[in-house]
Amino acid sequence: MKLGLIGEKLGHSQSPAIHRLIFKALGIDGDYDLIEVERGEVAKALQDLKRRGYTGVNVTIPYKRDVMPCLDDIAREAHVIGAVNTIYMTSQGDFGYNTDYHGFGRSLDHAGIDVQGKKCVVLGTGGAARAILKCLADKEAASLTIVSRRIQDDTEFETFAAGLHAELISYNELEEHRGDILVNCTPVGMYPNVEESPVPESVVVGYQAVVDLIYNPKTTKLLAWGAKHGAVTLNGMYMLVAQAVGAEEIWQERRIDSAVIEEIAKEMEKQYEK
Repeated sequence: MKLGLIGEKLGHSQSPAIHRLIFKALGIDGDYDLIEVERGEVAKALQDLKRRGYTGVNVTIPYKRDVMPCLDDIAREAHVIGAVNTIYMTSQGDFGYNTDYHGFGRSLDHAGIDVQGKKCVVLGTGGAARAILKCLADKEAASLTIVSRRIQDDTEFETFAAGLHAELISYNELEEHRGDILVNCTPVGMYPNVEESPVPESVVVGYQAVVDLIYNPKTTKLLAWGAKHGAVTLNGMYMLVAQAVGAEEIWQERRIDSAVIEEIAKEMEKQYEK
């Protein structure tokens, strides 16, 4: 089975390592390649990969939107999110999915974080935030609040947020805004800037759960503060592996046990342990 990742500047991607571990765990004979694509060449690249016998590809920055017009059908949640990160190439057509959405949901379930009826606060408005917000909405969060430094700069995002009945606020307003679940979708606190946090410690007090999509370091300053104040904490490694497993489930047309995700997440996390 020939698979891969298309995008730009892929040298530091963890995807090949994760997919190789999935192949090993399931006894699959597969290849997973890093495929750098130039701007404006996405449609041609997809056609070429299909001709060369690829079963599917993951899609990363900056092409998660660009691939959408090239596909024959797109999953409902990917349409709403406005981004595709997984493509399945078949004789019946090419199909797009967003496994970030499913990966985040599985990571919440694994950590025992129930968002139904809870006030959820999401930091950031990037592509990852959109998948997280859609997932939280579908898991019946009581309310969604999005915290952004540039509230009025993105009318398209405002439309997306309105579709989920989400409130947009600034970081200055966050201090007075109380919630139950806090999710960081920004890169603030990622290695090597491990002493940084997207919000001060005072903001974290009172949250039942604090989630950070960052996985390097394993415990960000934000997560350390969350744990200090009694919150359930979750980093981004389980989601990273779960979205990869979600893609493999699509390509292989089979369900993969959550134990595989847990095993691979532990293996991947070893490199980030202090």
